[in-house]
Amino acid sequence: MATSGLLKRLATNGQEQLRPSDVAAQPRSNSPGKNVRIGALWILGDVVIVLGALMIAVRGWLGEGLFGADSPYRTNVMFHTHPAILLGCLAWFILSLVLVSRRYHLYGPMQTRNTLHEQRLTIQACITAGLLLSGALYLVRGEVISRGVVIITVVTATVLLCARRLAWRMMMYRRFERGLETRNIIIVGTGRVGQAMRHHLDSIRHLGYTFKGYVRLPGAEPDNQALASDTLGSIDQLLQLARKCFADEIFLSAPCEAGVVMRIVSQAREAGIDIRVVPELYDGLAWNSPIEYIGQFPTIPLHRGETPVIGLFLKRILDVLLSSVALFVLAPMIAAISVAVMFDSPGPIFYCSDRIGKKGRVFRCIKFRTMVADAELRRHEVLHMNERDGVLFKISNDPRITRFGHFLRKYSLDELPQFLNVLRGDMSMVGPRPPIASEVKRYDLSHLRRLDVLPGMTGLWQVQARQDPSFDNYISLDTAYIQNWSIWLDLKILIRTLSVVVGGTGS
Repeated sequence: MATSGLLKRLATNGQEQLRPSDVAAQPRSNSPGKNVRIGALWILGDVVIVLGALMIAVRGWLGEGLFGADSPYRTNVMFHTHPAILLGCLAWFILSLVLVSRRYHLYGPMQTRNTLHEQRLTIQACITAGLLLSGALYLVRGEVISRGVVIITVVTATVLLCARRLAWRMMMYRRFERGLETRNIIIVGTGRVGQAMRHHLDSIRHLGYTFKGYVRLPGAEPDNQALASDTLGSIDQLLQLARKCFADEIFLSAPCEAGVVMRIVSQAREAGIDIRVVPELYDGLAWNSPIEYIGQFPTIPLHRGETPVIGLFLKRILDVLLSSVALFVLAPMIAAISVAVMFDSPGPIFYCSDRIGKKGRVFRCIKFRTMVADAELRRHEVLHMNERDGVLFKISNDPRITRFGHFLRKYSLDELPQFLNVLRGDMSMVGPRPPIASEVKRYDLSHLRRLDVLPGMTGLWQVQARQDPSFDNYISLDTAYIQNWSIWLDLKILIRTLSVVVGGTGS
């Protein structure tokens, strides 16, 4: 026999080159044609199970066989009077089940999913196909089809498919334990990832893999004698070694040059050997992490911060409610202030400036104008009067402020239009003060933490240290608010803001 002769030559001369005819004589368990045939058999099995489930449903619900003559419902109405509707709906259910099962890769190798995952996907596929069948019955007005038969068919098919897959898996597990139908693998690389991969496959025997040996990369030697005994050779001999070991798959567990990988893939494709890549994964940080797909790209999360989704949702609801109520209640006051600003000094009623919001997004912040129209052009005249520390700029008796502007600033009435910013989502009721771009340019890296959240109309700094000139205290209070944020903290700040506004402690 060709097989016995080949094994004898391999035993006597480990470096002997194999002839293509020798390799062709060996059966390949992973050939594309066989995979297609196995998938077709699984589909045929699903079709048979659906037909069996329909027979059980008709017998159980209607009390007769498929073509019985007497029953309370009379199935001959379904099968003889409207055969097109019945056969069409049956074909649609089978087609939907097959397509959804293919989408869930249920006809692929079972090593790519565990038992519970496979059962869940099977149930999900049956339910999805059942819903599509129900939609089709509604569209074609298939009142002649018994709803009880439909429900029992879907439920019975689900149970039978789950049982069939579980029985097949248990049978294959027993065969794997006996060394039958397993897939031989070779691992390229003797590092930590390759060793972890080998131990993982050895510890989970029901995956159906048999480890045949390591392939050494250039410049890498096995760390211990036991590892050296499992090393088959170098990467230059990879395809030859794979053929000698009848390898079904090759796992690349260490980085290789792009040209080497392309050559291996090309040779393996011709030989019918599968290739898998097991990346270094940052020295084991992500070995136990699940793979998540972002579009078509597989990613492995190394860390995921806890986002208070419910809390942020409640915060947004609070912002929308309070800003809407404020704009409605204060509408007469806002109108009166607009008229007063217009007659107090020439210029626009509102002052709109670009501010830096959450994650560095620029938005237009709206206030009542409290300064003369050319205040920005005269800024250089008052720079020497700055009373704040570091990045901040503030002057108590700024000569550019109008008479009515002093009153608006004292009671923080100039900020009433910012309720529009809150309603639009640019700002929140509570948060750090929105900075201007010139301030952010002078921030240290640690100061950017205050831009992780939405800026607010009021905040911890505004109610606790508004007159404090220290920039460090300003940053520390904002950071403390972000680190200790809660809905209750926002409510406390809002209550304290009322006393600040009524007391006229603004500037």
